[in-house]
Amino acid sequence: MKNRLFGLALLLLVGLFSCSKKDQACALDEDILSQDLTVELVRLDQEFFAGTSASDFLHLMEKYPDFARNYLQVDQYYSPDTLAALLVEVHQDSAMRALYDSVQVEFADISDIQQDLEHAFKYIKHYYPNFQAPKVYTFVSGFNSDLVVTPEMIVIGLDYYLPKDHSFQPDIARYMAERYERSYLVPMIVLAISSRYNTVNPEENSLLSEMIYYGKAYHFVKAIMPCTSDQFIIGYTPEEISECYANEEFIWAHFVENELLYETSPLEIRKYIGEAPFTDAISTNAPGRLGRWIGWNIVDDYQASQDLDLPLLMMEADSEKIFRQSGYRPRSQE
Repeated sequence: MKNRLFGLALLLLVGLFSCSKKDQACALDEDILSQDLTVELVRLDQEFFAGTSASDFLHLMEKYPDFARNYLQVDQYYSPDTLAALLVEVHQDSAMRALYDSVQVEFADISDIQQDLEHAFKYIKHYYPNFQAPKVYTFVSGFNSDLVVTPEMIVIGLDYYLPKDHSFQPDIARYMAERYERSYLVPMIVLAISSRYNTVNPEENSLLSEMIYYGKAYHFVKAIMPCTSDQFIIGYTPEEISECYANEEFIWAHFVENELLYETSPLEIRKYIGEAPFTDAISTNAPGRLGRWIGWNIVDDYQASQDLDLPLLMMEADSEKIFRQSGYRPRSQE
């Protein structure tokens, strides 16, 4: 069976003629976009490297106290002067200067990121009227931090999102690093925000509950960014997405035949949910995190069958109910 899955012939045929059921022509809702909401985006990477002395960095900490407190964690130092002295060393480091220069070349203009964030925040506010747009900072972290997302503040480590063929790369697995590019950035932020609204039952600890959790998270991102390709939401290539749909019956049969849905072993759950270059239990050619992908399909079917708006869907914590009422069935390729 493994030899039949995700083969070269399918890649050539399906890659040409198949597409995701989620990636269809769309247009953003002008009524939603007409809301009065503006993203406050600060190029702190530029302000930081424009500084030259400890007093400059003390001024930045006073100017942006939320960044100093929550990102630089100034309260953990003996005094702000101690942190400022360390920031001088970072500023003068030749490798950090070279990294900053590379970031400025690739991200000289980030108006597209700001617009995508503004559109996403307007969609979130449409569904959740109490949502307040957080302040957004860009920074060069020295590959220490990709994203920090809180209700009040977002910090984007732009160095993480340099092109995948750039000489500067984060020290993470290649299959993960390839997802750290500009087009993935805003979907990653929206995915992080989804956790605030993704209600769970803490007593559920099965593979199914994990699948549904991630399914709801991806569904949230698609609802907030409806014109965004699945590729940039789940991190599969278009070819991998096509092959997943072509082999959905085989994938689902693996879960059913091996009675995996109610598995509670963390080790077994990790095989289908955790980060990995492939889902070895199914095929070494199958992308990792296939449990999340199946969960996404189940949640989509549940929403369609119950005709729920996004907040009601995200509030449903009963993964068994979502699964049963979804009526989920793999799409036949015959």
